[in-house]
Amino acid sequence: MVAVVGVQNAAQIAALGLHALQHRGQEATGVVSCDERNHFHVHKGIGLVSDVHRGPKLAALEGQIAIGHNRYSTAGGLTLENTQPLRVVYRGGQLALAHNGNLTNAKDLRSGLEESGSIFQTTLDTEVFLHLIALSSSDTLEDALTEAMKQVQGAYSLVVLTQGRVIAVRDPHGFRPLCIGRLGDGYVVASETCALDLVGADLVREVEPGEMVTIDPQGLRSRQAMPAASPLQQCIFEHIYFSRPDSKVFGEGVDRVRRRLGHQLAREQPADADVVIAVPDSSNSIALGYSEESGLRFELGLIRNHYVGRTFIQPQQAGRDFGVRVKFNPVREVLEGKRVVVVDDSIVRGTTSRKLVRLLRRAGAREVHFRVGSPPVTHPCFYGIDTPSRRELIGALKSVAEIREFLGVDSLGYISLDGMLSAETEPRRYCRACFTGQYPVPVDVTSGKLSLEQMRRGPVGSER
Repeated sequence: MVAVVGVQNAAQIAALGLHALQHRGQEATGVVSCDERNHFHVHKGIGLVSDVHRGPKLAALEGQIAIGHNRYSTAGGLTLENTQPLRVVYRGGQLALAHNGNLTNAKDLRSGLEESGSIFQTTLDTEVFLHLIALSSSDTLEDALTEAMKQVQGAYSLVVLTQGRVIAVRDPHGFRPLCIGRLGDGYVVASETCALDLVGADLVREVEPGEMVTIDPQGLRSRQAMPAASPLQQCIFEHIYFSRPDSKVFGEGVDRVRRRLGHQLAREQPADADVVIAVPDSSNSIALGYSEESGLRFELGLIRNHYVGRTFIQPQQAGRDFGVRVKFNPVREVLEGKRVVVVDDSIVRGTTSRKLVRLLRRAGAREVHFRVGSPPVTHPCFYGIDTPSRRELIGALKSVAEIREFLGVDSLGYISLDGMLSAETEPRRYCRACFTGQYPVPVDVTSGKLSLEQMRRGPVGSER
């Protein structure tokens, strides 16, 4: 998610920022700009940033203010109508909104809004914000947005584009990151600092939990729309897996946190082995930390293909591990005859890890010792990470010994919960619900990412 204010060719800058944030969503992407006549210009598409935002369509997005979004679906299906930013016209004028996170009470709010006559155009929880804003009797958009914040629950970092300004908001618990940078005389807001780096902006600060920041060409104004939660509940998975290692997230360099995770993992789960390799790319820093602490040599044992499309044709003779072989290729010279420590950031379903182990053994690894930079994932996330239901999480279904047997490894070791938290400078500020099942904001454990789709279709046999 990106917003650009007070910069020439703002839409192009926003699209460039989205390139840096492509790891946060690869399903669809969109940019909305506002020109000097307060006309909005919209371009969206399903696919990667490089495929959607290019050529004359991007150049047609005029103005010095723009917002953009990459889609990573945690609520709602993959359709063009569900591609953000969402743009509407209401009594206050034109409005576009982009959202990172997940609202845990979206179903209840949407049901109530529909009962009172609201008509929804998408199956996104994000659209709830637009309806709550439209129903507000407040005189300003900032006040209407504050009213909406008081009604929603869950995780949300927002950028809202209206005539002449952008409003940036972060939920009181601080689940998802959002930062502000300075670019010349203007500003850039982004989910991660790596986007600021790419567009040449200098980091100013983060948007604080519960804070609302209004930015226009004249400057930046802040208000505390809601009190910050105590303690905060920043998503620890941002540091473990989701964010780029070259970003600074929640005030910490992601690479440094992952190195500390690797150090602690090596102390807790040593292995008698020859080399350490990572499951690239998110595990690279953890594996380097493990190597530094253990004294075992770090090697590039797996090479990742970064150019795999979302779909591909699988030859009939390709075999059962073809999908993993398309994504990863082992380096036989590194692995052959070696006792190998494989470091990964997490194990979710376990099926990919199992296939990787088979790949390493076929490449000649004599022993495979699997080490994981987070505890077993035992519960789904309802705050913006698309994890499966509990019945699909191997950490909820099997013991560590059973997982070791399922993966086919010589040994398996997870970092402990306390060990993971020790890698953070302020561990009490982090949500760890996916490891403990203790959700800081109430959730509906029966809901899934397509719950709002099911609401639209209604019960079986209904014409609703």
